[in-house]
Amino acid sequence: MATISSHDADTCRRSDAALTRAFRLLGKRWSGVVLGSLNVGPAGFRELSRAIEGVSDSVLSERLSELTKAGLIARTVDAGPPVTVSYELTESGRALMPALDQISEWAREHLPQE
Repeated sequence: MATISSHDADTCRRSDAALTRAFRLLGKRWSGVVLGSLNVGPAGFRELSRAIEGVSDSVLSERLSELTKAGLIARTVDAGPPVTVSYELTESGRALMPALDQISEWAREHLPQE
């Protein structure tokens, strides 16, 4: 039976802490889908609302605020007229896309369709 050294145990704890931080944000319902929807380019609130079937406007607004605060998306207001607001991935958000693509591929291969 293999034993884990204290160094390895510390590394595992740090990794778990990082994963916990990531999933505290990304594990919320719709967060990953919102990010994935912005992968194709900037979008307005109505566009996102129509693209993400089943999300309420209040939850979408909350997720957009959280993801903006976390630095994964940027919110841009164009004074217009008319005033328009758009959302797009930041560099940090784009850096997450390969991981989300891998999760999506894993789900296609290993999770039954609902």
